[in-house]
Amino acid sequence: MRINKEKLLLFAADLTALTLAFFIWVWLRQELGFFTESDNISLLQISFIVNLLWILFFAFFGFYDPAYAKSRVDEFIQIFKTISLGVLIIFLVTFETETDLANPPKLSRMFILNYWLILLTTVTAVRMTVRTAQRYLLSAGFGHRRTLIVGWGKKGWNLSDEILKFPALGFHVIGFVGEQPPGPEKTRHGNIPLLGNIEQINTILEEAKAQQIIFALKGNAREKVMDVMDRCNGHQVDFKIVPDLYDIVVGQARTNQIYGLPLIDVMPHYLPEWERKFKRLMDLLTATVILLLFSPLWLFVAVAIKLDSRGPVLYKQQRVGLDGKIFNIHKFRSMVHNAESKTGPRWAEKKDPRVTRVGNVLRKLRLDEVPQFINVLKGEMSLIGPRPERPYFVEKFKRDIPFYARRLKVKPGITGWAQIKGEYDTSMENVKNKLKYDLFYLENMSLRMDVKVILNTIYIMLRGKGQ
Repeated sequence: MRINKEKLLLFAADLTALTLAFFIWVWLRQELGFFTESDNISLLQISFIVNLLWILFFAFFGFYDPAYAKSRVDEFIQIFKTISLGVLIIFLVTFETETDLANPPKLSRMFILNYWLILLTTVTAVRMTVRTAQRYLLSAGFGHRRTLIVGWGKKGWNLSDEILKFPALGFHVIGFVGEQPPGPEKTRHGNIPLLGNIEQINTILEEAKAQQIIFALKGNAREKVMDVMDRCNGHQVDFKIVPDLYDIVVGQARTNQIYGLPLIDVMPHYLPEWERKFKRLMDLLTATVILLLFSPLWLFVAVAIKLDSRGPVLYKQQRVGLDGKIFNIHKFRSMVHNAESKTGPRWAEKKDPRVTRVGNVLRKLRLDEVPQFINVLKGEMSLIGPRPERPYFVEKFKRDIPFYARRLKVKPGITGWAQIKGEYDTSMENVKNKLKYDLFYLENMSLRMDVKVILNTIYIMLRGKGQ
């Protein structure tokens, strides 16, 4: 089953379950003599609005993210947590302080618990039915994803044997890709051929029409994994890694385990299409509001910078953006003019003597980053993402730090997970540590993750913890 068809099916299933739950709840209220709207047209309109809000709520919590052969236990836990939170929000929104606190809970208010139970039952039942049907079709051989195993040896062979035992996993192994050119020895494992080596991966993908790659490499395979992923740029293919390569993604990737076969998702498609558009819309709205609504404050900051030290108000510098594209970043100048004219590119330090008095305040409150909202409007940056780095450092880091280039697969951000969890770059060790957080963000990228970053950034700004 293709992913877009799966999403459409899940959407229709949820809509059916939500509508059923709403009308069961209305019927129950009517049977027990509590007030409900009796006009069918009005009920349908109310149902449409309520169901639409639930669908958006489900989408926000990842109900429609790609999840091939998802565990039904994991899905039930997700449904339970999401519906419970949604009903709690309904309870709080409809809470009347004077009435509900001064008197014992009304029986009609307790019907919210009935709604929670009905909703949990219908959504779970319909979703489990869909997942069971999907599992049955996969077991029968329908909807399998054409899969390549990168790794020619015992590890790859064992993996293919495990996959063959469990067709409901949804993988159809069409061939192996070796690390070296195939020799005259064994070129098949069972009925599965060795199709070539890593250098031929582009041709193999096109000819085999593969949709999935699973890495089963031996030894220290970081460079090989990165090499394969780079060579696969432009192909609509997903990646998974067997567990003993867990250190490659620094222990913070999303793990999927079905039938005792754990795999780690390494996702090149970081956000669903609707989330990417919504993220861009939020970027535009936020940038416009901050630049226009607080324009008197930015004018005051500009005057303060000018009075404090000579030089321009804004500081322009080249940075590396999405897919390695160079662009100019804008910041309020927080250092003395031409701070690197004699030293060349270098990291900022704690108590850096180059930072001006006004610049020190701007950095603590992170207000020096505000002009970058111009870059956000231009589409060069996003509100949330890995911080853009200078070309000089990017080239150095790409040589010295495995997987650093993966940061360039998404738009850089004004703030990010690494900025709220790590310190400013002052050494190569700092950069390596922050890369862990950047990779964690990339592997778990979602709108709710962005909300968490924004809230933490506001907290840091209010406490003046910037550097």
